[in-house]
Amino acid sequence: MIFEKPQILYLLILIPLLIALWVWMRIRNRRLLERFADKGMFGRLIPDESRRRPATKMILLMSALACLIVAVANPQVGSRMVKGQKLGSDIAICLDISNSMMAEDLQPNRLERSKRIVNNLLNELGGDRVSLIVFAGSSYIQMPLTNDYSAVKLFMDQISCDLISQQGTAIGDAIEKAMESFGYGDPDREWERSKSRAIVVISDGENHEDDAEEAASKASKEGVIVCTIGMGLPEGVPIPEYVRGQRVGYKKDHNGNTVTTSLNEKMLSDIAEAGNGTYLRAGNINASLSAITNEIESLEKANFGEAMFSEYESRYMYPLVAAIVLMILELMIFERRNKKFNLSKILQKK
Repeated sequence: MIFEKPQILYLLILIPLLIALWVWMRIRNRRLLERFADKGMFGRLIPDESRRRPATKMILLMSALACLIVAVANPQVGSRMVKGQKLGSDIAICLDISNSMMAEDLQPNRLERSKRIVNNLLNELGGDRVSLIVFAGSSYIQMPLTNDYSAVKLFMDQISCDLISQQGTAIGDAIEKAMESFGYGDPDREWERSKSRAIVVISDGENHEDDAEEAASKASKEGVIVCTIGMGLPEGVPIPEYVRGQRVGYKKDHNGNTVTTSLNEKMLSDIAEAGNGTYLRAGNINASLSAITNEIESLEKANFGEAMFSEYESRYMYPLVAAIVLMILELMIFERRNKKFNLSKILQKK
C-alpha cells in the first residue's frame, strides 16, 4: 500500500497534541472545582457527571480525525502496469562551482544551499528529463538528459569547487553547454525549435568571462526559456580558503587584501530577461522553487514515446466511512449519565 499524498500524514502529529490539551483542560477544570467545594460534595453538586463518557467521546473524535487524515492522504493498493504516452519537458540545470560559491552569507555556504535547491527541484518534477551542467571559468556537462533523478542526486553529492581548475564565472558558456545537452548544434541530431525546454542557472552572478545575456537571448530565440536563481547577498563577504578540508583563512589578492564577493542581482536579472525567464533570489528555498516549477509547468510537454506506468486503485473511501461512523457514535454519546438507561446500574448487584 502507498499513499498518493504522504505528506498529509504529518497532520497525525496533531492528534497527541490535541489529546494532551484536552487532558490539561480536564485537570484544570477539576482543580477549579476543588477550589469551589470539597471532593465529597461533587456527587451532590454534579450528580450526573460521568468520567468515562467524555474520555470515550474524545477517543472517538480523535479516531475519526485520524481516519479523515488517512483518507485525504489517499491510500492506494493493487499495482498494475499500463501503457501510455510519456510527456514532459527538458530541463538543464547550470550550477556555478566557482570559488565565490564557498562564501557563507547563505548557510552553510552558497554551493551547499544550491545543491539543496536542485534536490528540492528534482523532488517537484515529474516525467521531465534533466541534464546537469557545472561551470566556473569553463563549463562541461556533468550529466546528460536523463529521467533517473537518483543518479542526478548522486552526482550532485560529488560536486565541489575543485572540479574545475579554471576559475571565473562563465555563465554564457554554461548556457551554450545546456543548449548542447538539448541537442542544439549536433550534426547527428535534427534540431526542432520547441517550447518544451528550459535552462535554470544557479549562480552568484559574478560573470567575468563572456556575454551571458547574448547567450540567453540566443537560447530564447530557439524557444528555450532561461531562469536564474541568485545565490548570496548584495553585501560583500569574504571567500573562505581551505587546505585539505580545513579552513586556513580567507582568499586574498596579490596585494594581501581580502577578496570579497557579492550577489550581482542586476546581471542575473538581465540574463533572465534576455532569456524570457524569471529571476529569483534564493532567500526562501520553497518560495524560489514554487516560481521555478510554475515556469516549468507552463512549458509545452514533448512526447518522449510510449512507456509502462504503474497504476494504483484508491481506497480512501474506507477510512472516510470509518470516520463518518465514529463521528456519528461520538454525537450519540452524551457527556452526562443517562438516568433511564445506565449500564453500570443494570449490572450492579444490590
